[in-house]
Amino acid sequence: MKELRGEELEKNNGKAVGSELRVEGVFASCTFDDLGLHPSLCEHLKEKMKFEVPTKIQAHAIPVILSGKDVLVKAATGSGKTIMYLAPIVNLLQKRKPSVKRSDGTFVLVLVPTRELCMQVHDILQKLLSRFIWIVPGYIMGGENRAKEKARLRKGISILIATPGRLLDHLKNTAAFVYTNLQCIIYDEADRILELGYGKAIEEILDFLGSRQISATSQDIRRMIPNKIARQNLLLSATLNEKVNHLANISLQNPVMIGVVENFVSIVPTSSLVKQISSLDSDNDRELEPLSSLPSQSVENYKLPNQLIQRYVKVTCGSRLVLLLSILKSSFEKSGSQKIVVFLSTCDAVDFHYFLLKEFKWSVNPYQSKDQREMFLTCSVFRLHGNMEREDRKAAFQGFKNVKSAMLLCTDIAARGLDLPKVTCIIQYDSPGEASEYVHRVGRTARLDEKGEALLFLQPVEIDYLHDLKLHGVSLSEYPLQRIFFNGQQQHNQKLIYLDTNPSLLLLQKGLESFISSQPEIQQLAKNAFCSWIRAYTAHRGELKRIFKLNKIHLGHVARSFGLKEQPSLVSKSLQKLTKRRNKCQGKGRPSKRRRLPAA
Repeated sequence: MKELRGEELEKNNGKAVGSELRVEGVFASCTFDDLGLHPSLCEHLKEKMKFEVPTKIQAHAIPVILSGKDVLVKAATGSGKTIMYLAPIVNLLQKRKPSVKRSDGTFVLVLVPTRELCMQVHDILQKLLSRFIWIVPGYIMGGENRAKEKARLRKGISILIATPGRLLDHLKNTAAFVYTNLQCIIYDEADRILELGYGKAIEEILDFLGSRQISATSQDIRRMIPNKIARQNLLLSATLNEKVNHLANISLQNPVMIGVVENFVSIVPTSSLVKQISSLDSDNDRELEPLSSLPSQSVENYKLPNQLIQRYVKVTCGSRLVLLLSILKSSFEKSGSQKIVVFLSTCDAVDFHYFLLKEFKWSVNPYQSKDQREMFLTCSVFRLHGNMEREDRKAAFQGFKNVKSAMLLCTDIAARGLDLPKVTCIIQYDSPGEASEYVHRVGRTARLDEKGEALLFLQPVEIDYLHDLKLHGVSLSEYPLQRIFFNGQQQHNQKLIYLDTNPSLLLLQKGLESFISSQPEIQQLAKNAFCSWIRAYTAHRGELKRIFKLNKIHLGHVARSFGLKEQPSLVSKSLQKLTKRRNKCQGKGRPSKRRRLPAA
């Protein structure tokens, strides 16, 4: 443990458990100066970036990273992982002799899964380097002008943040890209990188850079690799599964595993951390061997912040939209500084709800003229999904970050890695699927010890999803609807609230349907959203198919949840054909017992 600085930790706060050192909490006296960082960098972190003390994961990972060890970090989102790896690499480069020059090329490479995370890490790095102007940050990512990126690489980028696809493109085609001095490779949000299908690209990148690890019994082969620069590798992931294990196996050499478990930070030397599997892109479970050192995602318990309040609301499909709007209106009226993120399953659904909320005017009095009606929601509304143009995505991301009160409608593109400051509530309007996706979504709030709330919408037929979450250590309480309909006042005589017959919700539903039918463009968006929602709902995999069954849902009620008075007939007919084909395949030709889907 000497190279891990474990003696002091064990003496003061740690408890030795076999070969594992478990360190409790954050020391009251611990500062960035105590971690071995340069005084100038520590002063900059405190005075300019307002980081008073390190978080748990920072306090125990930074000394390990400074020691030069390869590191595998497993920690919840919002725990300060970005500063955890940026601070030590800046510390190492700023004290390098001779000083870093642009003509030396790239010294540090940071791989990230999405463009938004790429920009976010770059922004933080720019602030961190304001005192060390000779170290040049830069980024390359899909959607950017490739010629301009090539020009920046030719001039030299000391610390490069990149998405895997664009990096591989430049490695293959940009001769001016100098990486002979590369000293450190960081894989941020590694699980998400692999989920997005970049496994093969990562393996090619490792081969290009000469960084693929070879077994310890093949040292003679290792000496034959042309690039002899000793490189440090850091792999960060909120969840661990077989593919992440394999990436660790081929990219890390004798790594140290650091993970936050409840109130402890575990530091584990893992010389034989993982076992080899066939490929990062392999989906054949029979090729995978059980791993003892790292937990499989299917049995992993997820630890969420204690200050995160998690609730669910059980609502029939036909009442989903009006309940969502009622909750949003109530939230923004109670507090003027709310920042709410609403997750939806498809890009079309994001577009429909975005334009609806920006344009919907309503009055309790149905006879009031349209000119006298007021906006239902007066807050700023942003949207973010993968089909948007790059500039629109960038503007939405920056816009939501920089305002004090707003709402963001998004797909799972915003579920990983993004630091959206001061988010007070996460609403999962469409179910996330895997428990890990639930964890990543709610990770946008309650970050760095701040308070936060999370609300999950479930239909009565989906309520078993709560049991699936509980298997992973995630428990939710029921949302108190009284806070909406009774303005927070206690109503002891009101035992139950029936959403389907609630007068205010029925009136709002009627107003929505009338508004959407009078707006052809929004009505078409509603139909598109209806179609994509059906496709997304049938795409649940594995055990989740038992919970999310389309034949248990009335499609007319689904249409109502998009403000449509009638179910689109074209979708119904094509859906019936698709469902029949699936039933036939699943039953191997036997007649299906599923009920016939209703036609329009």
